Amino acid sequence: LKFVYRFCKTYWFTLYRDTTRSLPSECIGSDRPVISLGLSDFVLDILMPGVTPKQSDTYLCMSVPLPVDDEAYVVDFKPHASMDTVHHMLLFGCNEPSSTKNYWDCDEGTCKDKSNILYAWARNAPPTQLPKGVGFRVGGQTGGRFFVLQVHYGDISAFRDKHKDCSGVTLHLTRQKQPLIAGMYLMMSVNTVIPPGEKVVDADIACHYKRFPMHLFAYRVHTHRLGKVVSGYRVRNDQWTLIGRQSPQLPQAFYPVEHPVDVSYDDILAARCVFSGEGRTTETHIGGTANDEMCNFYIMYYMEAKHAVSYMTCTQNANPEIFRNIPQEANIPIPVKSDMLKMAHGHHEGEKNDTGKSSLLQHDKKEKDKLLDQGDFYSLLSKLLGEREDVLHVHKHNPTEKSESYLVAEIANVVQKKDLAREITNRDERDNTILVRDRIHRFHRLESTLRPPENRHFSLQRPKHGEGSCEKEHTGDFHVEEAVEWPGLDLKLGQVSGLALDAENNLVIFHRGDHVWDENSFDSKFVYQQRGLGPIEQNTILVLNPSNAKLLHSMGKSLFYLPHGLSVDKNNYWVTDVALHQVFKLGAYAKEPLLTLGVALQPGSDKNHFCQPTDVAVDPITGSIYVSDGYCNSRIIQFSSKGLYVMQWGEETSLGRARPGQFHIPHSLALIPDFSQLCVADRENGRIQCFMLETGEFIREIKHKSFGRELFAVSYVPGGLLFAVNGMPYPGEAEPIQGFVMNFSTGEIIDTFIPLRKSFEMPHDVVASEDKTVFIGDVQVRTVWKFASIEKMEHRSVKKAGIEVQEIKGYKLYDKPFHSTGKGGGGLNLGNFFASHKGYSRKGFDRLSTEGSDQEKDDDGTDSEGECSAPPPAPSS
Repeated sequence: LKFVYRFCKTYWFTLYRDTTRSLPSECIGSDRPVISLGLSDFVLDILMPGVTPKQSDTYLCMSVPLPVDDEAYVVDFKPHASMDTVHHMLLFGCNEPSSTKNYWDCDEGTCKDKSNILYAWARNAPPTQLPKGVGFRVGGQTGGRFFVLQVHYGDISAFRDKHKDCSGVTLHLTRQKQPLIAGMYLMMSVNTVIPPGEKVVDADIACHYKRFPMHLFAYRVHTHRLGKVVSGYRVRNDQWTLIGRQSPQLPQAFYPVEHPVDVSYDDILAARCVFSGEGRTTETHIGGTANDEMCNFYIMYYMEAKHAVSYMTCTQNANPEIFRNIPQEANIPIPVKSDMLKMAHGHHEGEKNDTGKSSLLQHDKKEKDKLLDQGDFYSLLSKLLGEREDVLHVHKHNPTEKSESYLVAEIANVVQKKDLAREITNRDERDNTILVRDRIHRFHRLESTLRPPENRHFSLQRPKHGEGSCEKEHTGDFHVEEAVEWPGLDLKLGQVSGLALDAENNLVIFHRGDHVWDENSFDSKFVYQQRGLGPIEQNTILVLNPSNAKLLHSMGKSLFYLPHGLSVDKNNYWVTDVALHQVFKLGAYAKEPLLTLGVALQPGSDKNHFCQPTDVAVDPITGSIYVSDGYCNSRIIQFSSKGLYVMQWGEETSLGRARPGQFHIPHSLALIPDFSQLCVADRENGRIQCFMLETGEFIREIKHKSFGRELFAVSYVPGGLLFAVNGMPYPGEAEPIQGFVMNFSTGEIIDTFIPLRKSFEMPHDVVASEDKTVFIGDVQVRTVWKFASIEKMEHRSVKKAGIEVQEIKGYKLYDKPFHSTGKGGGGLNLGNFFASHKGYSRKGFDRLSTEGSDQEKDDDGTDSEGECSAPPPAPSS
């Protein structure tokens, strides 16, 4: 009976899908009822209802409800389209389509809520077969209740006869629970530069995999015209296993993995794109214009249903050293015959007869057909990643534009969108596209309407004559340098989110164990989506000897999901968890919290709820509790020592201008008991704001050009010093990632510092002791650095703001003399030094699961540039 049932099911599905489109213009099947294939299986036609696009590059959408209420699984797809009329089709699953019309222009959106891409078709590509027992989950508690079909009509010359199009896809669905759920993993280079005329240029991508096992069964490659070959591998115990290798100049379909590959926790996924810059006269960058390039390697996988994640990304080279052992095949281009190129780029015999203007238009189309709409892709991708820690949560990027929920839904559209860059028709659009391209260099959020404030630049006053406009002056009594003998880099840590020093000056580390904050952690309403993983099973709070990094004590097992902020009050640890949306007070050896603020797993913005709180500080005199809240709220909340609400202040940053008391992610707190102030690292506004403790009154802003656009953390040392760390610079900007030492009274920078081993990638927190020992934790490299003062060659004492400091005339580093070059220079700025050299490349764009890389450093004697003139004019808003 089972055999007969399976035979009948297969027969009916084959018969149904092979007959429904025999006459496309009649749209057979577009209004047909669902066809049952037995007790649990059925087929569903999703076809355009006879449309006639009126202009090229038209995107039309239509929706079909899932015909069952319970959970179902898509186990097979049958496309009905030809590349003569359709450039590509995408099928999404969501809960609410953007329109209730019979069909609509996709510029109105596809889905109002978050959508998942289920299927993609382009260029007459054969369908991708899902392995047995694998399906895309729809309906039920977690799956979408509607299918939305998007069809891109690239060239409408085929519609000169005004015929109606009924392209689409037939689905085979089953109610039988599938043990394996399908998903997509995207590997993508975001910082490749191809020099003009260079014969061979490699773009390498690699990430450590930190999730439950997945099994790879299909892959797709993508570059533009300069790509010669793209290869993807799994690396385990230094052994390279091929996932797939293909020429990007062939039809860019999903090809089956010849020998299915499994990927386990801590494996490395690595990919290489090989380019040639021959024929180019300028550098080629990643981007969306005809002169730009891409390096993408898509992987389709399946996971066990209980651990399934539908979408993951990898966008950095976590360990360049491993590519020394990449198989030689990855460097060998795949030859492509001319007729295959024609098929790949949609050339038709009829084009040979085109002349004049028609020929020119066809040429332009050919150029466009080779490109991806990169600006759309990355601007939307940055929105999707808005729930990741390294990307800003933009609630109202522009009230007149599309909502965030729409952008989240639309990201799936552009992942497989037509491989072209739409022609930019005016200068403003071109400038915006370039801006987007630059910002996706590190998956930045779009904040083109947000600019640094034009007033209250506390520390950027023009130096008076004689005070070192460009004089060799170092206004500090020490220089901070990494303590290379400290073994902290050898610690086995998760993402390091918080640091503190206890009453005995022991170092306290708050880390995330085997959990990571990525694009799948939260939905569009900031509700944590990975509760099924359970709390972190490792001890998340570690107490180390600051001299030798020896573990003294650990705790916090099975208490947290996504740790973030940490501070120490006497013998108590105060921490925040962005997944739980809570703040906790823990005793040094307590297994349960002594005090809990917020409601577990419930984001909110009232007196009793937080939304991804970032940090907490406690007044040692009054016991008052201050919480920075946070990623999706823009406020500071004060509680009494017993946890009773007292007051709050702060608001979201205005579009185009950051005013006093406004925040763009209040990320870190530093309590200044000497002055009864609370200073806040206003992360995305790249500044420090200080307020009166008892009233919340704004006192001042500390902002420097060398901060760049992000300032992650701030720490205060009694006696008058502030320590801070910034974020990665935007492309084209010179401010490197580094640590800062500042005079609290004046706000001026007295020193800057970077590691000698490895490199800062995403320094997340900083803490310093009175003896000027500094610790910095990096959430990306999963490392804690220790920095200390170094011996000077020559100095003289001066008095500034009541603090005795030393003016450095010069000091020696690696037996080479360097000199400070102004008030903002703070001695040798190695970050600027390396950023100015050709071999320097920024690392750490993917925040998912990576390790730091050992970066080779140029070792010539070039002096660093300091800030030695009047402050630059504020950018226009």
